[in-house]
Amino acid sequence: MVCAAVDCEASVPVDEERAEAFVSVEEQAETELIETDDSMVDEGLPTTDSVRCDDCGNERAWYTLKQTASADEPPTRFFKCTECGHRWRGYN
Repeated sequence: MVCAAVDCEASVPVDEERAEAFVSVEEQAETELIETDDSMVDEGLPTTDSVRCDDCGNERAWYTLKQTASADEPPTRFFKCTECGHRWRGYN
């Protein structure tokens, strides 16, 4: 890896073992969820009643928005059912 600064010539070898542990967005399956904060408190999040949980049929879920693609694409909505806790994502 080489420093991107114009006047810097520093370089660090890539740790191949650590690099293999990362999964790029292109390699993720449709069913995989991306969650950046495990300690997130769902009860403080906004809710919507325009979705239906596939697990229990509940029509209310907490949601968050994350920009998972390029800036010219709409954000991904991540949902968590208020009844059973099932998680899924939606694309607009």
